[in-house]
Amino acid sequence: MLLEVRSLVVHYGMLEALKGLSLKVKNGQIVILIGANGAGKSTALSAISGLKQPTSGEVWFRGERIEKKLAKNRVKKGIGHILEGRRVFSAMTVRENLEMGAYLRNDREQIKEDLEEIYQHFPVLKERQMQSAGNLSGGEQQMLATARALMSKPELLLMDEPSLGLSPLLVREVANIIQAINERGVSIVLVEQNARMALSLADYAYILEVGSIVLEGKAVELISDQRVRKAYLGG
Repeated sequence: MLLEVRSLVVHYGMLEALKGLSLKVKNGQIVILIGANGAGKSTALSAISGLKQPTSGEVWFRGERIEKKLAKNRVKKGIGHILEGRRVFSAMTVRENLEMGAYLRNDREQIKEDLEEIYQHFPVLKERQMQSAGNLSGGEQQMLATARALMSKPELLLMDEPSLGLSPLLVREVANIIQAINERGVSIVLVEQNARMALSLADYAYILEVGSIVLEGKAVELISDQRVRKAYLGG
């Protein structure tokens, strides 16, 4: 098992955002978290990546407990996190953003090779590598945020609402990017407001409501579940 979360509880002050969340991710899987705003999806990703410390519970990665480790140490172990809203370093160039993704690495020659590979996958980033990231379109910034996370060489990539605010055409492009990343051997935990797109990509799905999992199963089965269709797929 690549990732296992056991009985995770997370608070924001007195508010209990996660109420004993448990989930698993196998090597090579795309696992999705679906739920309304405030269900705890982003909190779950932050607790896995180390941006939010849990009140209780366990996070296991490749057989090691990591819930007490700093976020930077989880990156070193192979966990990447793309935050909601892309959050590129807008004053820095595209290339500098990509180099920041490899900040914790010291294999300089391999970094150069990985950068060229990124440019092959995202040619628009190569074209704009000397431009300020803040001047990119929304879709290009999403590509940059994704590529920057890949520069850390993750085994597990946490993606928070990658299609948020994008046009339908760019949403399809994001779906293609997610598939391409997974085909490279990277496992993915995806939080996505476009439930139909997410379910079409995923192997397994968890449905969250107010901090708890209320339904889980293979994505291909849940996409035809009447409860899921009514609540998240428009009937």
